[in-house]
Amino acid sequence: MVELTQEEITSIVSSVFIVKSVNQNLDALQFEVEQEGFKQKFVKLAQSLESKNLVARLERFEDRIFLLVGRFTPTKSRRSWIPRVLFAATIAMVMIDGYYKTVSANSLSHLGDPLDIAILYTISLIGILGTHELGHMIASKWHKIKTSWPYFIPGIPVFSIPTFGAFISARSFMTNRDTLFDVGISGPIAGLIVAIIVSTCGAYISPIVPAEQAQSIFSKSEIVQVHPSIIMSGTIALAGKSVEGMELVMSPVLYAAWLGFLLTFLNLLPAWQLDGGHIARATLGRKWHKITTYIGIGVLFVLGYWFMALFVLSFMTRSSDVRPLDDISPLSSKRKKLFIVVMALAVLSAPHPFSMMH
Repeated sequence: MVELTQEEITSIVSSVFIVKSVNQNLDALQFEVEQEGFKQKFVKLAQSLESKNLVARLERFEDRIFLLVGRFTPTKSRRSWIPRVLFAATIAMVMIDGYYKTVSANSLSHLGDPLDIAILYTISLIGILGTHELGHMIASKWHKIKTSWPYFIPGIPVFSIPTFGAFISARSFMTNRDTLFDVGISGPIAGLIVAIIVSTCGAYISPIVPAEQAQSIFSKSEIVQVHPSIIMSGTIALAGKSVEGMELVMSPVLYAAWLGFLLTFLNLLPAWQLDGGHIARATLGRKWHKITTYIGIGVLFVLGYWFMALFVLSFMTRSSDVRPLDDISPLSSKRKKLFIVVMALAVLSAPHPFSMMH
């Protein structure tokens, strides 16, 4: 691609903004621009410049707004086979885990053929994760943000969790706080909707046993114990499985939903580069984002997810937060209100420490 001259860059900027002055810095052109309607104008300009391997950033100094334009090297696409191999490995790990969990559950109350249930378990869990990432991709495409394909992370079946989630990497810059908020919130909300559906179906196919027999049965089994979330408890009641004097035997499909709620809760924590961290950064700004990160880490330690807490803490010390190109425009009022809803959903999706199920 042919590099644009200073005059050509100035012409592009001037076609969008009224330019008051131009200065040449060491690595960027500095334009002082008008303040009226700069938020929407900047979105248009940033997208235009990115296609020419140029990046723009807005800065405020006293009552003046400056536009800095510099060059950047586009991120090279990773080998296309890597996401496919990781996806296949994740499918295999989830299938193995589902088969094992069905065999264990069948020793208590017959659920069905282990292979059939394992397939349902895999569809359910991969569906939750895949929809989560699809939500990010749709929001990114809406805001004209380029992304990679999802990278699924295989886990350790039987002895741990069969997958550690999935992620996509952005190959474009976050234009402003609205963009950062929308991309951050879209994944967890999309995944949560599917998790609720899976939880309701999973509860429906989960058997219940008399409470007086449950203690001796569960003590002899290898079925994992979990703390359900408030939403999950609600879906169990909706499926008619919250019966006095009876205990629920969690089917693998219901366990997939539990993992979905757990990942939703973890992602919605307002901590560093988690989805909730991006949402908090867009809503509260840089200073309070750092404070909420420490709060999120503390919550993880209290709930016993110390490995995740250490991971976030390590990530925080090694990488900077996601700063949008326009960090001076405030988040829209509707999104500020939605932030409160998102934090409430994080609480409702969190494992409830005062209840236990098998």
